[in-house]
Amino acid sequence: MTFCPAFWQWLLLQNQAMALASITSVKEEIAKGNDELAKWTAENTNFFHDISDEHTQAAYIAVATHLAELAPKMKAGALEEFLSGADPWLIAKAMCTGATVVTHEVLNLEAKRKFIIPNVCKHFDVPYMNTFELLHTLDAKFVLPHG
Repeated sequence: MTFCPAFWQWLLLQNQAMALASITSVKEEIAKGNDELAKWTAENTNFFHDISDEHTQAAYIAVATHLAELAPKMKAGALEEFLSGADPWLIAKAMCTGATVVTHEVLNLEAKRKFIIPNVCKHFDVPYMNTFELLHTLDAKFVLPHG
């Protein structure tokens, strides 16, 4: 966070402009840490949207059901590992809101070791991109002053 503080300010500005957000499940995962990022999430709770609404819950069930059907072809424990984290909730929220998921995972339809976000997004026609694509799409600029 000290490397590029403008990035974190930019995230908040984009959130205020309704261009990006995260979900409470992500906040809860980050809050387990004892670092600057955990502090930042605690100070910026409005950045994280609730997942308890009926539509997100229904979408989560659809995601979990789909993954359960694929689980026999995956490494043992892959389903439980994926469902225990924030990722399926992130996809479910995007399904309900038309949002794009931001991830550094890459589509790999041959993956058997673990479920990955792009594969699940592709199945549900949820758009996804990486952080660099997000920065480009939202025309982020972190410019040093001249002089």
